[in-house]
Amino acid sequence: MNNQGKLVITLLIAAFILLTGAAWGQDIKTRMHERLPAIVALKAAGVVGENNQGYLGVLKPPGDKKDLIEAENQDRRTIYAAIAKKENTTPELVGRRRAMQIAEKADAGAWIQDAQGRWIQK
Repeated sequence: MNNQGKLVITLLIAAFILLTGAAWGQDIKTRMHERLPAIVALKAAGVVGENNQGYLGVLKPPGDKKDLIEAENQDRRTIYAAIAKKENTTPELVGRRRAMQIAEKADAGAWIQDAQGRWIQK
């Protein structure tokens, strides 16, 4: 598994730990884990990248994968909101912090959005 896949799993584990006790926490973990191979494939094909807000950004028409991308981003919104509540901050700040972590650890060739909103290939 490449670093991008590992990053998503790390996010899953962090979400699960933070959401322990909430029934929907396990649901999110399961859904994200099931989507992981498709997300990794979309990243490898240059269809999506990681934007500077902590979400998947569409770079090319995703075809029939639009719902998958939206579902991933919705689960990330839920996770960021839960983390923000625990840390007494905003989901937007959590997302931006997460985006920086993802960008830092992304594999060479991965598409990431810099702080100015430009898409660059690492």
